[in-house]
This record gives sequence, structure tokens and C-alpha cells, in this order.
Amino acid sequence: MREEKTEHIDDMLTLIAPGTAFREGLDNILGAKTGALIVMGYDNSVADIVDGGFHIDCPFSSSFLYELAKMDGAIILSNDGKRILYANAQLVPSATLPSTETGIRHRTAQRTARQTGKLVVSISQRRNTITLYKGMIRYSLKDIRVILTKANQAVQTLEKYKSVLDQATTNLSALEFEELVTLDEVTTVLQRMEMVLRVKREIDSYIHELGIEGRLIRMQLDELMGNMEQEAFLLVKDYAIDSDQYPPEKVFAALKQLSADELLDHQVVAKLIGYPGPLNLQEESVSAKGYRILCKIPRIPSTVVQKLVERFEVLPQMMLATMDELDEVEGIGAVRARAVQDGLKRIRSQVFIDRHL
Repeated sequence: MREEKTEHIDDMLTLIAPGTAFREGLDNILGAKTGALIVMGYDNSVADIVDGGFHIDCPFSSSFLYELAKMDGAIILSNDGKRILYANAQLVPSATLPSTETGIRHRTAQRTARQTGKLVVSISQRRNTITLYKGMIRYSLKDIRVILTKANQAVQTLEKYKSVLDQATTNLSALEFEELVTLDEVTTVLQRMEMVLRVKREIDSYIHELGIEGRLIRMQLDELMGNMEQEAFLLVKDYAIDSDQYPPEKVFAALKQLSADELLDHQVVAKLIGYPGPLNLQEESVSAKGYRILCKIPRIPSTVVQKLVERFEVLPQMMLATMDELDEVEGIGAVRARAVQDGLKRIRSQVFIDRHL
């Protein structure tokens, strides 16, 4: 439910992000301190609560929006926001709908959003703020400078979290080659991956609100994340008791719903990949199937990776496999067999070096 609400807010912010004509019009209204009430979308539910006003039906432009906002009534746009349908309209939503607002304009906006399900924008003449309403959602836009500051702080936090995650992942890889992995190391890496993803989602929401002003933040985010999300999914495939019963999408959807305290509980995380508790996680030995490591070898298709896992079942068995045994796997052949054997040795050597850096 919380995730669904966040997605709706992101959709709303995308429509009015800096760089769009809609946002330019809102900023002009805000700067002129005239106030406004704008409904994005028109259908029977909106028509039922409109009383009076002027039917304009003209193309949308930021300057038209600014000029029409000088009148007291609401402005109603088409569903795609490309046309201005009505201006100076009076909205009469049901008074029985609850409202937490005090001002008349904001109470009308909130009730209209709840009754119609449309995005309603209310600009306060006195408080100099822009408030968005849609269904039961209420969101106040923040100053761009404040959002930029928060976004930069979140990027710095992400850098620290990612550094710790990289260290934990490298250590896990080394233990996989040494056949010393316990469930404790696996749950630790999963926890850190989810922590990184939570910071990423927060930065994504800032980027939606920043619009064109968030381009540099987006570049930093993409560089920091790299292929981490793919690696996270492969980690679940490596250690889930049953990949069909506990697919990566389902596991990370469940991790996303955990509270901060639940996420720090290794037993809870272990249960999400199929290990019933309570267990002594530090004594529970596990072996990687090999998806994550094999996908680091260049030019090895995912179908071939799947065949290798089906044949050898765990990574240690692949490390011991001869060229002939690898060649017997469907889709491998002598060239790929050599590439797999050399690739695993190279990755093992690099991991042992990285672990001590």
C-alpha cells in the first residue's frame, strides 16, 4: 500500500516537474501571488460538480494558465493536459466528504480530488505553496533548493552504503570459492542490498520532483548503482531454497515491505528465501548455485548459465569440472568450456585480491 502511494506521488510529480509547461505556469502563478485551483482531467464525475464558468477549449500554454488564474474560479484541463476546457468555474464537491484543510480553496481541492479521482492543484495566495491532491493523497511541493540539498545528501549516503555493500559482496564471493559460506553472510548481503535500494528509491522520488533540474543527480545515481539490481536478483537465485517458489521479484517485494527493525533481523530475511527458523545462521552452511559468478564471465548467455547450473547444481562442482565435463553441457562446446574455466579462475583470483584491499 505504501509502495502504491509512492508510485502515485511520483506520477503526479512527473506531470508538474520543472521543465514542463505546466510547471512553468504554476511557478508564474506562485510568483504573482494570485492563487489558483486547477483540475487535471474532465469527465462525468467532474462535470457533475462544475457550476458556471467559461467554456474555452483552447490549447494549453503556461501564459494562458497564468492569465486565467487571475479569475477566482477553477481552471479545468483535458485528461492529457493539452487543452484548457473551462476557466472561472465553480466547483461544488459533496460537503459530506471529509477534509483536513482549513482554507476554502484547499478544502474544495481536497474534496474534488476525493470525489473525482483527478489530480487537483491548489496554489495558496497567502502561504505561497503548491499542494497536490489525488484521491486520498495530499502532497505539498517543496522549494527546488531544498529538494536539491536533500538529493545530494541522499547521494552521499548512497555512496557510503554502496561501499559497504561492495565490501560485503566481495567477501561473500571469496567465501563462495572457499566453500565457507554461511546463511549469515547471505542474509547480511541481502540486507545491505535492500538498504541501498531504499536510498535509491528515495533519490528517484527527488529526481521526479526536480524534473530537468535532476539530470546530474540521475547521472550520479546511475553510475553508483551500475548493475547492482541485477546482481541482487542473481544472489536470490543462488541461495533461495527453491527459485520457483521464491523468485527474486517476490523476495525483494517482501523485503521492501519490511520495517527497519525487521530488515535487521537475519532470521526474518532468511525466511524470505525459504529457510524456516529459528536457525543458527552462523553455523548453517550453504553453497551458491553459481548464477551470480557465472554472469560475470563475458559472452556467456543466460541460457548457457542455466544449463551449467542444472548440470553441476553448485559453484564448487563447476570449479572442479574438467574441460570434457563442461563440454558435455548443452550449448557449451570447447571454446565456451575454456572461457568458463578460465573465467572462473580469473574471477576467483580477482576476488581474493579485492578482499584484502
